[in-house]
Amino acid sequence: MTDNPLQGATLRIARPTDRMAEVTAFYRDALGLSVLSSFENHAGFDGVILGFPNAPHHLEFTRSHEQAAGDAPGEEHLLVFYLPDKVAWAKAVARLRRHGHHPVPAANPYWEREGLTFEDPDGYRVVLQQAPWHL
Repeated sequence: MTDNPLQGATLRIARPTDRMAEVTAFYRDALGLSVLSSFENHAGFDGVILGFPNAPHHLEFTRSHEQAAGDAPGEEHLLVFYLPDKVAWAKAVARLRRHGHHPVPAANPYWEREGLTFEDPDGYRVVLQQAPWHL
């Protein structure tokens, strides 16, 4: 047991978007995440939560009825998926390509060594790194 109350917590990464349908399609169809939940007009926001069932992490995208979200502030705003299995990595890359998404040059050359970087409809970057994650 740990003294840290955050250990064992579920992590949700939440981000606003002005392109809900396109962003949902990117993460659901092209990347393969599941829609876990969605909501409409909850206190002036619509949203979708994507991830894998029973996983302790997921993504939430919201659209405000009052305020525009804008695009990604820079090329280094990344979600990184470490895929150590070469076949799984190749399948994930092929799936993105089938849905019309092609790699973009990474701002940081580190991500070019063992991975490919893709851009979502808001300009945020997703890296598929063909390597195990380690400290």
